[in-house]
Amino acid sequence: MFKSLRSKIIILKNHQGFQRYAANTTWLMVEQILRIIAGILVGIWVARYLGPEQYGIFSYVLAFTTIFGGIAKLGLDGILVRELIHQPKQQDIYMGTAFWLKVIGAVMVIVFMACIVPFMSNDATTNLYIFIIAGGLFFQSFEVVEFYFQSQVLAKLISICKVIQLIFSSIIKIYLVLIQADLFWFVCVMSFDMFSLALSYFIAYRTQGNASFFKYFDFDVAKKLLKDSWLLIFSSLVVMIYMRIDQIMIKEMLGDYEVGIYSAAVRLSEAFYFIPVLLTASIFPAIINARKESALLYQQRMQRLYTFLIWVAILVALPMTLLSEWLIMLLYGEAYLPAGQVLMIHIWAAVFVFMGVACSQYLLAENLQKIAFQRTLLGAIANVCLNFILIPTYGLKGSAIATLLAQFMANYMYDFFDKRLHNQLRLKTQAIFLPFKTLK
Repeated sequence: MFKSLRSKIIILKNHQGFQRYAANTTWLMVEQILRIIAGILVGIWVARYLGPEQYGIFSYVLAFTTIFGGIAKLGLDGILVRELIHQPKQQDIYMGTAFWLKVIGAVMVIVFMACIVPFMSNDATTNLYIFIIAGGLFFQSFEVVEFYFQSQVLAKLISICKVIQLIFSSIIKIYLVLIQADLFWFVCVMSFDMFSLALSYFIAYRTQGNASFFKYFDFDVAKKLLKDSWLLIFSSLVVMIYMRIDQIMIKEMLGDYEVGIYSAAVRLSEAFYFIPVLLTASIFPAIINARKESALLYQQRMQRLYTFLIWVAILVALPMTLLSEWLIMLLYGEAYLPAGQVLMIHIWAAVFVFMGVACSQYLLAENLQKIAFQRTLLGAIANVCLNFILIPTYGLKGSAIATLLAQFMANYMYDFFDKRLHNQLRLKTQAIFLPFKTLK
């Protein structure tokens, strides 16, 4: 038995395709690990320096702009990767068209925000912070370079760009803390981060000998991309709503201090969300190719992906639950101690988040964007309604419970009501209850 297992491992290790995807995943893992370390050493230091109230304002502004930033992406991310794999000879046309569509999307979003922000209860300073960060949305257009590298399984270049941006950002934030700078400058850094990442992407793309894609725009390609992505636009908006609406509702119902406490817990809870995004982004081309080769192989790869992601989430959630208050005291200090009770609840949403990221890749591969939208819409509606019900009674813990239940409803319970997802429901259930069998 052990000899057989060892021989299979050796064969797998020497397989060129495995080596390529393993190297791709390793680079992404290294970058994300460095990002987590920076988040702990720098991001939490910034939170301690600002204090719960100022950090609450900062987190609220980020949550607000993140919701609208999802619209500016136009749902093109995964679709562009797919098209670059299928249409490599039209690389410049697809990248150029997607780039200018994203620029147009950023303009439309900022105009829309300018129309609604005056009717909100924010003070003038908070609104200024919102538009400073919103200005960075233009630089999101350069993400088309990242998707090109994804399609070529060149995570090394993506990771190098992100690490360079992370180093510059971290140095600036440390400097601002040391000189005891005002919150205004920390907000400016967020916009600078998007600019510096865009610049590093462009330099990396040109150093590979690629021609500039800015001069390309094809109306037929634009129509094709938007036809496939229009539901994903709304889906992205809905995702951002039920991922960030809790912080906005907490500010309106409880205040800036409470947003700061809640955001501290969420920052730790969501620190692990890179794992499913990283893995699915890295192996998405392999999943698409498996679909071409064999239905059985396709299903096996999805099953193993579910099993691995779900159990990674569970193994993360268990110790985080037991050590939540100790971690908050250690990292944030006594001022943030109430965040411990929020963390021990919120961390379990990771199980369904990980599950949902894997399922999203399946829906994209099957061109079932409508289901992705309906699923996330259910989660957003549930989150908003549950927050209205639970926050007045249970405070911050109520919002954490609302997030957990909303993720469960969107990423698992929804599958009961759509027969096209019954097979995915079976794979998810087996991944939870029969992990050792499904990994064979």
